[in-house]
Amino acid sequence: MNLGTRPASGKNLSAMLPLVFAGWGCATRWGFAAGLGCVGWGCAAGYAATVAPSVETIVSRMAQARLENRTHLRPYSVTRDYRLIGKGAQTPRSEVTVKLSFVPPDVKHFVIERSSGMGLGERIVRQMLEHETDIVKNNGSTDLSPANYVFRFLREEELNGHNCYVLEMVPRRKDKILLRGEIWVDASTYLLRRTEGEPGKAPSWWLRDSRITLVYGDVGGMWLQTASESTADVRFIGRHTMVSHDVEYNISEQVAVTRAVTAGQ
Repeated sequence: MNLGTRPASGKNLSAMLPLVFAGWGCATRWGFAAGLGCVGWGCAAGYAATVAPSVETIVSRMAQARLENRTHLRPYSVTRDYRLIGKGAQTPRSEVTVKLSFVPPDVKHFVIERSSGMGLGERIVRQMLEHETDIVKNNGSTDLSPANYVFRFLREEELNGHNCYVLEMVPRRKDKILLRGEIWVDASTYLLRRTEGEPGKAPSWWLRDSRITLVYGDVGGMWLQTASESTADVRFIGRHTMVSHDVEYNISEQVAVTRAVTAGQ
């Protein structure tokens, strides 16, 4: 946007907000998109050590874990809840429930099952998921790899009972789908447990001080992103937070077998 132009009218602003948050939400599933935001499985479970390895070793083992996790991916569906919350609000301005389905390696669909509150919330979620679908087909551009980031070891820290290596990550290019911040890497398995940061490039002129938190966990033997929280100051309407939680998974073994047989013909 040309900063020399006049601000949009209230009507135009309302129409533009879904695009604003979609750009914001584009980063909330960044990088680990072999599934619905998957990172690495525990192929590195034997790597635990009393002395922290070098940052190069940590990053290398994370890459091995990520590749191993992709071999564990199976078709599944997940019910996910979204809430859009204004600053200081006691109740969400909008709540949306979505069902997403994923078939390895990169096929994803979603259906909005329920929406309440501001219609703006549903439009935001819809466009966030459209961006998420695009990212899953091009995960190499957002992987946690030396091609996309510079890493620096910060400290060891316990997170929810798990000893973790905390690394700083700095994007090698200005891009709204890359994050500048910190990652918590499990010191025993090299699974990514948490990510916190801000987009490497502002998603929009309309957004300031964006902060994103991603949480990961085991789902039926797959290591997936299971929750997120994204907060930003939106010009003219104030600070808002979009929170998502994966509520229920349905893993389809039969579909996985069918795909394997078809691929072998």
